[in-house]
Amino acid sequence: MEFRIRLATASDQEAVEEVTCAAYQPWVEVVGGRPGPMDADFASLIGDRKVHVAVVFGASGLHPSVAGVLVQAIEESALLIENVAVHPAHQRRGLGLALVTFAEDTARACGLAAVRLYTHERMAANIAWYEQLGYVISGTEPIESGRLVHLRKSLSGAE
Repeated sequence: MEFRIRLATASDQEAVEEVTCAAYQPWVEVVGGRPGPMDADFASLIGDRKVHVAVVFGASGLHPSVAGVLVQAIEESALLIENVAVHPAHQRRGLGLALVTFAEDTARACGLAAVRLYTHERMAANIAWYEQLGYVISGTEPIESGRLVHLRKSLSGAE
């Protein structure tokens, strides 16, 4: 599968919303409600240059489509991954890892020492996946439907 990651544009908004909702829909019942990314203001996030998309190309290299979404924000000492979403039709092909790696590379290029993110405690498979990537639980926070689990990864080679 051929893909590239690029900054999202206003013309990507509908696809970004579709990918995000499709990726998070299986979690609605698990967490007892709509995960926050499903209701994000993507027009503002795209306008603020916080959204990147993984664009997948067809076998002939034609008809690219948005298959993954990364929302990130640069903070004082870390890069915050606000959302990583991969359309179910494209999951388990390395796009999620590519998007997380992109965020980590962005953090290093900005001279940041860490990447942080959070997820719902009931998204245990996601927590385990992030732990496999070197993220460690740095805290929890109560929310209406349970707890958010905060994870953090210290980066080596931050410039």
